[in-house]
Amino acid sequence: MSVIAIIPARGGSKGVAGKNLRPVDGVPLVVRAVNAALASPRIESAVVTTDDEAIAAAARSAGAEVVVRPSELAGDAATSESALLHVLESIPYLPRVIVFIQATSPFIDPADLDEAVERVLGADYDVVFSAVETYAFLWRETPAGAEGVNHDPAVRPMRQERESHYRETGAFYVMRADGFLHARHRFFGRIGVQLVDERSAIDIDTLAELEVANAVAPIVAPRPSATDVLDSVCIAAVVTDFDGVHTDDSVHVAADGTEYVTVSRSDGMGVRLLREAGYPVLILSTEENPVVAARARKLQVEVIHAVQDKAEALARWAAERGIPLDRIVYLGNDVNDLGVMRRVGMPVAVADARADVLDAASIVLTAPGGRGAVRELADLILDRPLARRGARAVVASTPASDPAIQEETWPYASEVRHSEPASRSM
Repeated sequence: MSVIAIIPARGGSKGVAGKNLRPVDGVPLVVRAVNAALASPRIESAVVTTDDEAIAAAARSAGAEVVVRPSELAGDAATSESALLHVLESIPYLPRVIVFIQATSPFIDPADLDEAVERVLGADYDVVFSAVETYAFLWRETPAGAEGVNHDPAVRPMRQERESHYRETGAFYVMRADGFLHARHRFFGRIGVQLVDERSAIDIDTLAELEVANAVAPIVAPRPSATDVLDSVCIAAVVTDFDGVHTDDSVHVAADGTEYVTVSRSDGMGVRLLREAGYPVLILSTEENPVVAARARKLQVEVIHAVQDKAEALARWAAERGIPLDRIVYLGNDVNDLGVMRRVGMPVAVADARADVLDAASIVLTAPGGRGAVRELADLILDRPLARRGARAVVASTPASDPAIQEETWPYASEVRHSEPASRSM
């Protein structure tokens, strides 16, 4: 490979505990870094170097390779350069260019990465780093008092008369790999500056900076609207998980051991509207309990449950009906939904899904599981113009008005009074 990204992300952090897994707009920082790297056409692979299993799992789920960082390179005194060198020693090839990305910068633009890589590949520079232009008056304190660094305090020229300077954002450094191995430092040879949008130049080292990043995320990196995302797929079928989607992922246990789940009547109406609009609806679950099939019968939809490989089960179901996977909408909430979400055309998550599921979703709903999420998805699909709904859809015969959410309680044991404890991840 000629260009790889390396993302150091150790588990320890004094400023913000668990910093690299902290979410910005629902997406963990390390996942944001991997996403930025893999969205760059010039970068062929992303490698996360970490000493933390949870970070490694999140990185892999986002599509990165992982190099386990030894403890002696993961302490507070360890440099980023030592982690980069360890990765280059661990992989079986030497790339032409390495892109050192810091996960603490949540708003990296892949276009900036591409441009910086081009400038190094073109031999214009040995190193290119991200920076913002500044005309600020800089000062330093001395024993005699504060003194100007880049200006004469007695002269106050207007902004257009001052020389500009560049402030490192810390987001990324693009380097010739062989030059880095020789210098063993991120700056060597001819150095270039890659100007980035000042709005995105946030580096998170404190809780206050994390709060700022979450506050500005909708402005700096707004997500496409759910309608725009749905319009990108000609929908042929809607498939949902059961627990945590049709239910709130909780179980009520009676004195005799019978278990019950709670579902929403509003979600049931959403399923009805989808059926009447011509969409095949399938409930797909790993749960063995008969309640899954019982609820599907009530909703008059197909069901596949008690399966371990949901992605393979869905592929068979779709092939039997001639439905392309890239025309399926799938609604999930937990880790065993990830395999399915990566194969369908439109992965969707309930509002209270796990962080890695939220990241895998093209749409994140505002409603949590068991509290109107299925109805919200149905309304999003059916509220679009008929021409954009999908080839299989017809005009719905039932009004799409949203009644107040009502609940039904379903026994987990269904026909049997006593059942094995239900799995909570479905």
